[in-house]
Amino acid sequence: MGMPKTVQLWTAEMVRALPEDGKRYEVIAGELFVTAAPSYDHQEAVAFLWARLDPYVRTHLLGRATFSPADIEFDDTLVQPDVFVVPLVGGRRPKRWSDIETLVLAVEVLSPSTARADHTVKRRLFQRVRIPEYWIVDVEARLVERWRPDDERPEVLTESLVWQPDAAVPPLEIHLTDYFAEVFDEPPS
Repeated sequence: MGMPKTVQLWTAEMVRALPEDGKRYEVIAGELFVTAAPSYDHQEAVAFLWARLDPYVRTHLLGRATFSPADIEFDDTLVQPDVFVVPLVGGRRPKRWSDIETLVLAVEVLSPSTARADHTVKRRLFQRVRIPEYWIVDVEARLVERWRPDDERPEVLTESLVWQPDAAVPPLEIHLTDYFAEVFDEPPS
């Protein structure tokens, strides 16, 4: 009878020590997630979402909208959300990834290789660390799932996404039909 196989528990430090090979490495609850370079449509979805978030976030001094690659660490968990909003640190933008202790918003754009992690492992992490909103963008289905820390089910949005992280500022409205048309290089509706 053989010995049971031990499971490797990864740490953020171990992931940072891996060689640069063009892949994306994340660790959540000791589990290593490795993904290849994203598709063109995935990157278009990331870029066009960031382009909508960034001016709003800067205009209203809510922080900075940015995108991966990035090393965002919570405890010994290291993640790289596709798009995210970080709060200002002392009234200024963070200087290093290690300056970021929380997020205002985290967004993942689904791809076949990341769907399980995005829907379950990352969602649970972002809810556990109380990220106010986590969006899962499903480009193929042309919808966005919005999760908040105490949600048991997502809010599924197909027409419009309204985001208001601060009640003192007007909300940002993203017309999802126009957004997805832009991702797929289709004429606006």
